[in-house]
Amino acid sequence: MQRVPVIALTGHLGAGKTTLLNHVLRSPGARIGVVINDFGELNVDAGLVTGQVDEPASIAGGCICCLPDEGGLDLALARLADPKLRLDAIIVEASGLADPVAISRIIRFSGVDNVRPGGIVDVIDAATHFDTVDRDASPPARYGVATLVVVNKLDQIAAGEQTTVLQRIESRVRDRNPHAQVVGATAGRIDPALLYDVSAAEEAGQLTFRELLFDSEPDPDHDHDHDRDTAHDHVHADSVTVVGDGCVDPGAVIDLLEQPPTGVYRMKGTIAVRYRTSTRVYVVNVVGPSIHIAPAPAHATTSCLVAIGMGLDVDDVRRQLSAALHTATAAPPAQSVRRLQRYRKLSI
Repeated sequence: MQRVPVIALTGHLGAGKTTLLNHVLRSPGARIGVVINDFGELNVDAGLVTGQVDEPASIAGGCICCLPDEGGLDLALARLADPKLRLDAIIVEASGLADPVAISRIIRFSGVDNVRPGGIVDVIDAATHFDTVDRDASPPARYGVATLVVVNKLDQIAAGEQTTVLQRIESRVRDRNPHAQVVGATAGRIDPALLYDVSAAEEAGQLTFRELLFDSEPDPDHDHDHDRDTAHDHVHADSVTVVGDGCVDPGAVIDLLEQPPTGVYRMKGTIAVRYRTSTRVYVVNVVGPSIHIAPAPAHATTSCLVAIGMGLDVDDVRRQLSAALHTATAAPPAQSVRRLQRYRKLSI
């Protein structure tokens, strides 16, 4: 069973978290669980997402970063991580008063089986951000844990000032976190492919990652044109897929995972590694600085990598992925294997 990514959706009150959540939940071909954080009179209206998710769960009794040890988030995650649900991702929509730093720690050190960190998405109200959140000389600590910063409500900024505001926010984020991805949005319309796997996000004419992982043929009855026709109005993420010819040097792949190409927010894939008497295949997932490596299903045999991000230099990204997947004709160096095993242990 592959671990389900848990994505934290944070942001100050009124930044547009629920609007963004509803937008990404409408993407076809994905099964998403949602945890909604209730906070007294500031309850998120669960009716806004009911019917759009498979298994909504609700946390009551306070801010998510102040949950008691014996209750709350772990119970909700355990319920949603049940392999029978076959979820592609879990989104935790936090209270507007929640601390993203604390949320990041709670998710990272969760004792729930079958989950892994899927990133911290911090939603910003472009029109009020510098009056409500970023008001001090030093950038706020929340920037430091964000993997994706969504500068929302850009339509409430004069057209001639939108670029300036976006650049100002990005500069402040970079001061605290040089690796965070910053994207502008209106009405929370970001590409769901930045958060989780959706069928329409794969490159046209290629096998999807799901098909590569499970070594199956494309479904001839699936209408990919329909997927494209029903896509929602948003700035689309770029994706680059490269398929390898055989076993790889895991050290070269880890070099790439630790230093992704410019603009890449997520990477995923499978890598085949030759040992002395056997070949093992691993699933790799990267979101921001988080690298997760786990054994692949027994029938997964293909080495492949998919890079997803915004404003990618597609040719350069393809070149870097291809170099990392260069076929290794011999068993990998011991140092490469040790690096691989270190990430395996950290991913358990």
